[in-house]
Amino acid sequence: MGTKFGLLDWIILVAYFIGIASIGPLFAKRNKSTETYFVGNRQFPAWLLGLAMFATSISSITVVAFPADAYKAAYLRWLPTLMLPFGIYIGSKIFLPFYRRNRCTSAYEYLESRFGTGVRTYVSVCFVIGQVMRIATILYLVSLVFQQMTGSTPYACILMGGCVIAVYTVMGGVSAVVWAQFLQAFVLWFGAILCFVTLMRGIDGGLGAVFSIGWADGKFMLGDLNTATGKLEPAKWFSIWDKAVVMMLIGGLAGWVFEYSGNQNVVQKYVSAKNPREAFKSIWICCACSVPTWAFFMLVGTSLYVFFKQHPDPQAAAILTGAGGVKAESILPYFCVKMIPTGLAGIVIAGILSAAMSASSASISGISAVFITDIYRRHLVKAASERHYVAIARITSALSCVLMMGGAVLFYALSDLTLQDFGTKLASILGGGILGVYILGFLTTRGTGRSVAIGIAATLVFSLYMAIMEFAKITPEHFTSLFGCSEATARLLLRPVHVYYVGLAGHLLTFVVSYLVASLFERKRDLTGLTFWTQVAAQEEVA
Repeated sequence: MGTKFGLLDWIILVAYFIGIASIGPLFAKRNKSTETYFVGNRQFPAWLLGLAMFATSISSITVVAFPADAYKAAYLRWLPTLMLPFGIYIGSKIFLPFYRRNRCTSAYEYLESRFGTGVRTYVSVCFVIGQVMRIATILYLVSLVFQQMTGSTPYACILMGGCVIAVYTVMGGVSAVVWAQFLQAFVLWFGAILCFVTLMRGIDGGLGAVFSIGWADGKFMLGDLNTATGKLEPAKWFSIWDKAVVMMLIGGLAGWVFEYSGNQNVVQKYVSAKNPREAFKSIWICCACSVPTWAFFMLVGTSLYVFFKQHPDPQAAAILTGAGGVKAESILPYFCVKMIPTGLAGIVIAGILSAAMSASSASISGISAVFITDIYRRHLVKAASERHYVAIARITSALSCVLMMGGAVLFYALSDLTLQDFGTKLASILGGGILGVYILGFLTTRGTGRSVAIGIAATLVFSLYMAIMEFAKITPEHFTSLFGCSEATARLLLRPVHVYYVGLAGHLLTFVVSYLVASLFERKRDLTGLTFWTQVAAQEEVA
């Protein structure tokens, strides 16, 4: 087996980079309007969009962080992925048809009609911040791959990966992104299958041994690693104060409903389809590809655990225990470079990079579309030429890449469990109550910009409080000494809900506060066509 990234691997990887990067110039000259740059003139077929949406969802967070989580911990954080079909069903029935009917470019144009410009701007800013964090996470994971391959510093890896991702995204717009993602989906699958076959060939007993040893060691447990004891512990069935199975499922459902109601990355693809039928097919193609793939990469992580248990390796042991600050996310890149033969390693690494590049490019395109449509064109420069807006869109994409690289650097100092754990916490805290806004808007006839602003303010205060409690390492003793309260009260003040559920609680808080304020102090207004209950009959779209 090869122990280093050889010349053939580099040739394969460089060829992949050149091939993907060349897609950008192919579409660059076609992008003469924002309609083309952001939604490709709404002419994509279902099969192409479905695989592009799949490639967006299967980022390096899946390819690197999921195996890392299964290798070091267990399957608790995999549970939310099972709720994708339910989230898609709800989104396809309630939210997405509205975007098609109104020919939206941004997922947040609706919010202005329903609640005013302030709410639209707030949600747009939340999306941009969330996506910058996401692409920074993705690039961080890619940099681990490059670091394992080349031995260079993490910062050089981040710079290299960020520049490659930026090339075709900035130039080609959504058309380049979609076609690149289509190709990247197959590169990802091919590389993942090669990796898994290599794993199985190296495990005595093959797949049967993975299940038997993994089960005996609790690796398939719906639980997590206790960092204090270093042991795996099952999660509770239900609790709002601890990691719990039912709450992870509920949180997953809320997350996927938001994905298919207010996430620009999804909505931008959906509105780019030729017609509603093609749009509907595309999201179910994405679902059919995504759910098994998430399970597959968790199984890869468990297989890595069994492999290195049968073939002890000092570096793998350090990754498992976190000795010397070694991150769990480096386990798959380490295996690829150390154990996969020269030539095949280049293909596997290209697969990992495909996942990262496809997801990052989609987010960067989404950031650019939201900034131009919801902020720049709406508030800053309202009557410029299409050429001007396309130029600013490209600049926005380039700046997003810079922020992506800067954010990735920060992740090296974060997370004491796995990045999947830290990412779950961060995504929850940064939720901002946005799903609550959409549910209030689509499913009730209550609420204006004022009541929603009060609900959002309540959620921001709550989220900030929970962030301080979580990351400032405050203990119950601080409360007992400061306020003289009992230990039980102190623990409740410290953690009214588990940090994983802050986002879910924030969505609920935004909805409840906004609805109550609207019911008490605001009059109903004409909302024809703006809610699920007052929608008008949809006119047949012209294909």
